[in-house]
Amino acid sequence: MASTVLRSRQPPPPFRRVQVRRVEVRTPRLTRVTLTGPELEGFELEEPAASVRLLLPSPGTDALVVPEWHGNEFLLPDGRRPVIRTLTPRRFEGAALELDVEIVRHGGGLASAWAGAAGPGTPAAVSGPGRGYAFDSDAPELLLAGDETALPAMAQLLEALPPGLPTRVLVEVAGPEAELPLPGGEGVTVSWVELPPGGVPGDALVAAVRDASYGAGARVWAAGEAAAMQRIRRHLFEEREVPRRHAVVRGYWKAGRAGTGDD
Repeated sequence: MASTVLRSRQPPPPFRRVQVRRVEVRTPRLTRVTLTGPELEGFELEEPAASVRLLLPSPGTDALVVPEWHGNEFLLPDGRRPVIRTLTPRRFEGAALELDVEIVRHGGGLASAWAGAAGPGTPAAVSGPGRGYAFDSDAPELLLAGDETALPAMAQLLEALPPGLPTRVLVEVAGPEAELPLPGGEGVTVSWVELPPGGVPGDALVAAVRDASYGAGARVWAAGEAAAMQRIRRHLFEEREVPRRHAVVRGYWKAGRAGTGDD
């Protein structure tokens, strides 16, 4: 039987050691963590809705061990996989060397526990940023759709909107207490879609996207629970026949999988 050969991927940006400067509870489920440290010198955010890898201490220890890249993944010196979550870098202030990330506490996840216990001086590390979203200059309108994990990215996209671009925003939340002020302007409409208690994550958002009205040539950006994003992809590409180059759909987390609900 032939063996499978894995191709080595290009190494991601190296990790920068940081520490927590402050923690802010923004909603009952969303926590903003401000990170700082001299290694953030030279960090840049060039596009909205980009990503960073957040490295956390392994369970049962407060010590942070920076892993090494082994062709396809990061590994600790003992061969274990480190605790890494992918998040949106919500804000970076170069003069203060401050980087904000926001974590949705779904419950039971390692990042949720870390965010709940973190305080000034708590160690972490970040790698990135990864590529963000580039607006199309000829887009006639834009649809943004996401759940609470997508709020940081959607806020960035709204801050960076080209002037006058008509934009519809759909956000699935667990309840009214999760609603946050979002950047707005002329032509921007925001609809908060509440997921019923016990509902399947993403169901309300998928229904809202199906009901949304937009014309030919509209661009779509959507992010949230992975299975829901698969359903949105099928709707956009197969039912609405949206050209694939006109839509970005990203799975940020997976319902029911331990440790993935903090992204």
